[in-house]
Amino acid sequence: MTENTEKESVSVDYFESGHRACGGCGPALAGKLIARAAGPNTIIVASTGCMEVFSTPYPETAWKTPWIHSLFQNAAAVASGVEASLKRQGRDEKVIVIAGDGATFDIGMLCISGMFERGHDVTYICYDNEAYMNTGIQRSGATPFDASTTTSPAGKLSNGNSRPKKDIPAILAAHGSPYVATTSIATPKDLMDKVKRALSIKGPCYIQVHAPCCTGWGFDGCKTMELGRLALNSGLWVNYEMVNGVVEKVKKVKRIPVDDYLKAQKRFRHLYKPQENKDEIAKIQAIADSNALKYGIDIPVKK
Repeated sequence: MTENTEKESVSVDYFESGHRACGGCGPALAGKLIARAAGPNTIIVASTGCMEVFSTPYPETAWKTPWIHSLFQNAAAVASGVEASLKRQGRDEKVIVIAGDGATFDIGMLCISGMFERGHDVTYICYDNEAYMNTGIQRSGATPFDASTTTSPAGKLSNGNSRPKKDIPAILAAHGSPYVATTSIATPKDLMDKVKRALSIKGPCYIQVHAPCCTGWGFDGCKTMELGRLALNSGLWVNYEMVNGVVEKVKKVKRIPVDDYLKAQKRFRHLYKPQENKDEIAKIQAIADSNALKYGIDIPVKK
C-alpha cells in the first residue's frame, strides 16, 4: 500500500450511506467503522443476514471494497478459500468475514471452527445484535437471558429466553486464536483500533461487536449509542482483548444497575409489567456481577 493510499484510507469511508438499514441501525454503524478501519486493501466475505440484505440489494452495493456474499453457514469456508488463493498468488490483501450472530453462534459454527483450526489468516467479525433480526427476531445463541423474541416469547408460562448467551470468544480462544476481542458500536475508537490490531496479526482473529438493534430490541433509533453505553455500564457487555488465550485489556466502568438497561427495551418489558419481577431481574443482575468479577471491570470507588 502506498503512502497516498494510507492517507486516503483515513478520510474515505468504504461503506457508503444510501443503504436500506433501519434508522439508528447498530450493524450499519459497525459496518461503517469496520470498513473505515480496514481500508481499501481488503476483501470482505459476508454471510446472509441483515447487513447483506440492507447493504447489497442486487444490483446495488454500499461497499467500496471487494465484497463476496456467501450462504448463511459458510462465510468462514469461503474466506478460507479466498485467503489460500491470495497466498498462492503472493498477494497481500487482508480478508475479513462480517457476519451476524445467527451465522456465527449457530449456523456457521462448523465452518468457523474449521477456519480457526486450520490457522487461516482471516479476521472474523461478528456484529452481534442478539437475535435473527433479518428473518423475524428469532432467538439465537447470542440472545440474552430472559429476552423476549418471536421464538422465545414471554408470557404466563415463560420469562423469555431461558438460556445464557453463548461464549463464542472463549470457544475461539480455545481454538488457539492469537487475538480475540469484544467491542461495541458505542466505543467507535476502540472498535476501529481492534480491527486494525486484528488485521496486523498473523492467523485467525475474532472480534465480536455489540450492535444494538432498535427494531428487534424495541427502542427509538435515536438511542442506539445510548443503549450501547448502558450495556457496557451495566456490566452485561464487556469490552476486552485476549492475546493467545489470556485476557490482556478490559474496559473499566462505573457500574449502574441492570434496570437502567433493561427498562429501555421492549424485549424486557415483561420483567416490569404488569408488575416488577424482582426474582428474574436479580438473576440478570447476577450475570452482570459475575462479569464484573471475572473481568475486573469495576472502577474503584475513591475514599
